[in-house]
Amino acid sequence: MMKIMIVGSGGREHALAWKAAQSELASEVLVAPGNPGTAREPRVRNLAVDAADIEGLVQAAQREQVALTIVGPEGPLVAGIVDRFTKAGLACLGPTAAAARLEGSKSYAKDFLVRHGIPTARHASFTDLDAALDYLRQHPGPQVVKADGLASGKGVVVADDETAASAAVRLMLGGAFGEAGRRIVIEERLSGPEASFIVLACGRDYLAFPTSEDHKRLNDGDQGPNTGGMGAFSPASAVDARLEALIRERIIEPTLQGLWDDGHDYRGFLYAGLMLTAEGPKVLEFNCRFGDPETQPIMMRLESDLIALAQAALAGDLTGLQLAIDPRPALCAILAAHGYPGTPREGDEITGLDRDEPEVKVFHAGTQEVCGRILSRGGRVLGITSRGSTLEEARTRVYRRMASLGLAGAHYRRDIGRRSQGGA
Repeated sequence: MMKIMIVGSGGREHALAWKAAQSELASEVLVAPGNPGTAREPRVRNLAVDAADIEGLVQAAQREQVALTIVGPEGPLVAGIVDRFTKAGLACLGPTAAAARLEGSKSYAKDFLVRHGIPTARHASFTDLDAALDYLRQHPGPQVVKADGLASGKGVVVADDETAASAAVRLMLGGAFGEAGRRIVIEERLSGPEASFIVLACGRDYLAFPTSEDHKRLNDGDQGPNTGGMGAFSPASAVDARLEALIRERIIEPTLQGLWDDGHDYRGFLYAGLMLTAEGPKVLEFNCRFGDPETQPIMMRLESDLIALAQAALAGDLTGLQLAIDPRPALCAILAAHGYPGTPREGDEITGLDRDEPEVKVFHAGTQEVCGRILSRGGRVLGITSRGSTLEEARTRVYRRMASLGLAGAHYRRDIGRRSQGGA
């Protein structure tokens, strides 16, 4: 048995730690820095090391004799945590900094897609305001404007017309997202349902997790600004066996082959955010880690040993492995702080957490413990997740549990799992 370390503090990391602690291979799961939810999990212990402190994480892994580290958020991956851990002789699941550019730079990802013939939206990238505005005049109609760098899932504006797109361009190139927005990508707005397709990659080989579908917009009916995600469910409603085979053939396998051809032996989670258009699946974005909140329902359905899977990927051999998946669907709805995603309020007490309900798990994200009380820490606060014999049963359980929680000014969507997506 061995010690495992999970890097991060959100709902994704709580779900990964919860699943890792169920492994027969794990003696203890450490979460750096974790949250009050991970601190209360059996066989889980938090470490007071920030996820961005790569040297501190290396020292903690050495001190605690950690045998395997799994990285939750994108920031440390883009910053080179895997390279640093590898140099120190430590096993760390995730792509190198060079391979993580697939998420760290949207313009790089678009260039990669074009070079390797992987379907995506028409696009162009800009650092100059006048050039970007001129492009919009030449391409009327709905557009999507994206900050090139990491913006916690919020550097995307879906614009219905040139006026809205121009405002987004001015905002981003004007410094609203700092370094992440110094370069922007403008792409045509695609139409169709979305799906998240996440795999555990090992070079050109991979294992596919169950499909999932998330809700990015803040309000019911897919209204309001984009967020980091207000809820998700698995499996994705629009992906049948035929379409999954097409996604593997046209998206996943060419992507892994392209990475290999570019000199990247990719070992870790790879997330393809897809639009299922009338012409077939197209890539909206890549993430080089598990999604949040997609992780929560997927981990609820995963029956395989997560640590055994991670070990196999790092060892470079997935031969003979298959994922065991609970056939029941699962759903997660996010409880967010007042003011999210703009300026979320912090410090409100959360009540009702002690209640235990079968088949329902409350994953902590933006929480903090002060004098024995659990308070909000802004942003997305909790992810209420459940399985059910049907998606509607899972949904009923989630919202019943949601109603038992108290958080002043909290916001959540009431239609998770009940909408037909249009474009985004």
